[in-house]
Amino acid sequence: MDIASSSLSQAHKVVLTRQPSSRVNSCSLGSVSAIGFSLPQITSPALTQCRRKQSSSSSGFVKACVAVEQKTRTAIIRIGTRGSPLALAQAYETREKLKSKHPELVEEGAIHIEIIKTTGDKILSQPLADIGGKGLFTKEIDEALINGHIDIAVHSMKDVPTYLPEKTILPCNLVREDVRDAFICLTAASLAELPAGSVVGTASLRRKSQILHKYPALHVEENFRGNVQTRLSKLQGGKVQATLLALAGLKRLSMTENVASILSLDEMLPAVAQGAIGIACRTDDDKMATYLASLNHEETRLAVSCERAFLETLDGSCRTPIAGYAAKDEEGNCFFRGLVASPDGTKVLETSRKGPYVYEDMVKMGKDAGQELLSRAGPGFFGN
Repeated sequence: MDIASSSLSQAHKVVLTRQPSSRVNSCSLGSVSAIGFSLPQITSPALTQCRRKQSSSSSGFVKACVAVEQKTRTAIIRIGTRGSPLALAQAYETREKLKSKHPELVEEGAIHIEIIKTTGDKILSQPLADIGGKGLFTKEIDEALINGHIDIAVHSMKDVPTYLPEKTILPCNLVREDVRDAFICLTAASLAELPAGSVVGTASLRRKSQILHKYPALHVEENFRGNVQTRLSKLQGGKVQATLLALAGLKRLSMTENVASILSLDEMLPAVAQGAIGIACRTDDDKMATYLASLNHEETRLAVSCERAFLETLDGSCRTPIAGYAAKDEEGNCFFRGLVASPDGTKVLETSRKGPYVYEDMVKMGKDAGQELLSRAGPGFFGN
């Protein structure tokens, strides 16, 4: 199916009601407003009809709703993506960048967006760590790419396994968004302000281990899954007292208004490749490779390559709390920080590297940092 609206975020309105005692910390949000998920509305007959069907909902949250148009026969590029609001926002961003660079893609219908349901989308009743395996959010999209059903695949890079399927390449990363995590809570402005025994919801073992390492008096609800809107609804309903979400996703959805505070990199090191969008195509498709080359942001690609080399060395999986971040410092060099942790957060190992902002050097730094932490952790550290 294809999407008729120009910006998915316009199709959503989510509002969290804060307790009177809650304080909001808007540091580093720039021009972002401070209260309420209030988004402009798009208008189209299909969307209007869809909204009428949703109006009977008593949850207080407007569910994700998109207007659908028939696929045209003139599509030059078929984009494959997941169906979540964030995935669609990333596909729209890709589409708009392609249109801005290539006049032949401006015509309506020249770019078609194909929604593909992945294993990770289908199984929502279990924590990701219990499902196991790699590529939970990419496998079906990659298969559609290999089989020729789509021409390019748009992924959140942190979902992409360190190996790529045969017959595919990933030559393009868009400009990276803010890599930090956001703290969302109705009653406190930070993790430090939560009372002992408070429950923080997150499906990420990386977040869980770092939270429990610094705040052992808190509890973590692991099976806290779903898209951004779903998790905010669970928070509003009192299933947890707080949650952490990637700030990049909230920004792409124009949903930063309920951010209570932004965690520093010292408090919460991000997932490998967090905030980065990757776009894949078939190995033998020179036409698509040329299109993607025009969108690639090389600084982001090199940083992601460094982080993924670190992850690959550690052979990280959904059962392994791993964090890593590479960035260009003021001197133009690469500064990399890496972390591994025991799942319960009782032990955290960290390291860092600095060197030239050059692909070969950065990949070497990532691998070397991974080898160091493997050696320091020893056998059995990750419990698998």
